[in-house]
Amino acid sequence: MDSLNSLIDGFGTALTPMNLLWAAIGVLLGTAIGVLPGIGPAMAVALLLPVTYGLDPTGAFIMFAGIYYGAMFGGSTTSILLNTPGESAAVVAAIEGNPMAKAGRGAQALAAAAIGHFAGGMIGTILLVVLAPTVASLAIGIGAPDYFAIMVLAFIAVTSVLGASRIRGIASLLIGLTIGLVGLDQMTGQQRLTFGSLHLADGVDVVIVAVGLFAIGEALWVAAHLRRSSGEPIPVGRPWLGRADLRRTWKPWLRGPVIGFPFGAIPAGGAEIPTFLSYVAEKRLSRHRDQFGKGAIEGVAGPEAAASASAAGTLVSMLTLGLPTTAVAAVMLAAFQQYGIQPGPLLFEREPELVWGLIASLFVGMVLLLALNLPLAPVWAKLLRIPRPYLYAGILFFAAVGAYAVGGESLDLVILLVIGLIGFGMRRYGLPVLPAVIGVILGPAAEQQLRRALQISDGSVSGLVNTPFSVTVYAIVALIVAWPLIARLVGRRRGDRNGTEDTRTAGGG
Repeated sequence: MDSLNSLIDGFGTALTPMNLLWAAIGVLLGTAIGVLPGIGPAMAVALLLPVTYGLDPTGAFIMFAGIYYGAMFGGSTTSILLNTPGESAAVVAAIEGNPMAKAGRGAQALAAAAIGHFAGGMIGTILLVVLAPTVASLAIGIGAPDYFAIMVLAFIAVTSVLGASRIRGIASLLIGLTIGLVGLDQMTGQQRLTFGSLHLADGVDVVIVAVGLFAIGEALWVAAHLRRSSGEPIPVGRPWLGRADLRRTWKPWLRGPVIGFPFGAIPAGGAEIPTFLSYVAEKRLSRHRDQFGKGAIEGVAGPEAAASASAAGTLVSMLTLGLPTTAVAAVMLAAFQQYGIQPGPLLFEREPELVWGLIASLFVGMVLLLALNLPLAPVWAKLLRIPRPYLYAGILFFAAVGAYAVGGESLDLVILLVIGLIGFGMRRYGLPVLPAVIGVILGPAAEQQLRRALQISDGSVSGLVNTPFSVTVYAIVALIVAWPLIARLVGRRRGDRNGTEDTRTAGGG
């Protein structure tokens, strides 16, 4: 009841005309920036930090939260329409959303994503209000072996369900892990795969890898095949979800937040892991498995709801522990310090108006985001009517601008082109792109957690499985790995049984 009363007071703060204006500006800016490949919510918040010096803290953080949620949706827009993720949480949306768009159902994919974001954000924010203390206490108890187990689960899950074969999925993952090794060893400071370049000592930025593999690789692939096809604009299709689509999406919209929220609250990769796991879950549970990879709407609805709920989970650990679990949370933590405010257990007591105003503004931002983007779904989908040579020329331009904006170095453009050529080669030989992106995002963190766990256990491998949580996760990993073999054995037994029955029937006849 105390939380509910505080939330009502927070709505009183969030619904003032000025704070509503900041929320609307944040959602608009976030969506616009999210649509541009390579310029994600973290960069947007960082760029706007100096602009907010004159604002009161409550208004500034309400705008930051709007940018965060808006950029996540904007990233999925280009991911669906152009196969170009605006930020890493939108990578999964491309797997099913882009085939839907190419089949003339881009507006339906965008509508499923918009409602998924709304449902995930609402459920996630309700859980933030109700469960913040509980989730925070659980996050404190998770150690290095548990983090490593979660990342192994993400690696195995994503290589098991994508591509024509597991071997190709693992090969793609190894490419990503190799790119993730570039830079200085975090433990020893030794250079790895830098070829003597000081610029590569910091590693290859995830944004450059994602934009290179998806945007540049896709553009080169399309250019290589335009000679064989006319390059006609793709039809947009009707703008609203039909009854069949709603029947297939309402369960993923509800399942996504259950996966996304807990992962947002622990430092295990932000929204990336839950979106991948949500995709895996929807593929396993769907009655239309044959459509996955060809444009299954469940593969858009579930991961997008998980991503939005994960954003709410991120705020749990930041507000209650002062622990940033994503790049955006880290920038927002810097903004808190800019105002002389220290997030942590005492924040709810010392700054109740700010905290509850911020939480209430998340509900307001979700409504604004849905009201803004659902009617605009057909408008965004009309991007596909642009002839492909002009469209992909524009993608190459914005991808280059986004890559250059990351570090302001011309070498980043060379790296972008090299990774784009790798993406083109992966498409040529049937390797799925997503495991490579996963390897780059989670590889360095997985290595760090592995080495920490081994240091704690004095090099003993048993240190990786010395907690109930890690044992449970590894059991799930073993089940995923063994499942095809189990399914094959069960199918063979059923076939033998049916064959025996057929023989008996024939003999009896």
